[in-house]
Amino acid sequence: MTEIDTKERIRIAANELVMKYGVRSVSMDDIAAHLGISKKTIYLYYKDKDELVDAIVLAEIARTQKLCERDIDIAENAVHEVILAMDLVVEIFKSMNPSLLFDLKKYHPRAFEKFNLHKTTYLYQMMKLNLVRGLNEGLYRPEVNIEIMSRFRVESAFIPLSPEFHAGIKSSLLEAEEQIIIHFVFGLVTKKGYDQVQKYLAKRNMPVGKQG
Repeated sequence: MTEIDTKERIRIAANELVMKYGVRSVSMDDIAAHLGISKKTIYLYYKDKDELVDAIVLAEIARTQKLCERDIDIAENAVHEVILAMDLVVEIFKSMNPSLLFDLKKYHPRAFEKFNLHKTTYLYQMMKLNLVRGLNEGLYRPEVNIEIMSRFRVESAFIPLSPEFHAGIKSSLLEAEEQIIIHFVFGLVTKKGYDQVQKYLAKRNMPVGKQG
């Protein structure tokens, strides 16, 4: 096994543990035990936990950007793009510990800043492009403020990860995120867009309502 393979194997294993248990709860000893190697071996490739967490965050950013761009390419229209994004978020959140971002911000601020830059630049730009696409396709209402709603969508995507959010509800992280996205897209659409939302939600076997 090459040095690159070993380094990547360490990062992947650490990523799995961090996503499941949170950043704070996973130690270098845990990662070493999970891999069946010594902690000294990990330190040959990552000088400390901060560096390893940085690598995890950068790899996740690259992976999600690739998946976002794939969904944009295959989406039939702007509404379909949002529904595909919802599927992607559900996939990510399915294995994510709710405390992950909170712990990242508190204990690994350098890595959190990398994530935050991704959120406020890349994700914002993708949402802005989606809104422009939806307006051009006649699926979103022409009075929608692109700047405001782009920022709102990006910020609202991470509300379910807030510890305070879960304090008073019994819903799962996945259900909360789905509800927020569905609420968001129904608030954007024209009648034509509404019909598209119903179509795609029906394909996902999710309940759809009647327009009032």
